[in-house]
Amino acid sequence: MTGTQHDGKAVVLSQQDAAFIREALLAASDVFARAEAAGGAGLRALQDAALDVPGGRPLAGVHCKVCLAVDYIDFPMPVRSSR
Repeated sequence: MTGTQHDGKAVVLSQQDAAFIREALLAASDVFARAEAAGGAGLRALQDAALDVPGGRPLAGVHCKVCLAVDYIDFPMPVRSSR
């Protein structure tokens, strides 16, 4: 599996590596969804933490990026020839 570009070079992940990353992303997405459903102090803590990290963004934006990252793993772009 080939993923995104890094310094102009394709990054290649093994199927096992991609599956591991996908599993971690889905677990994070589940945590976000459960916190949102539960509401309260746990959700507020996650929302605050999402904003407090360098480059922070709203929790909904983080959740969206996590879901998009899973899509990138599930539907990778074909590698283009450098010719």
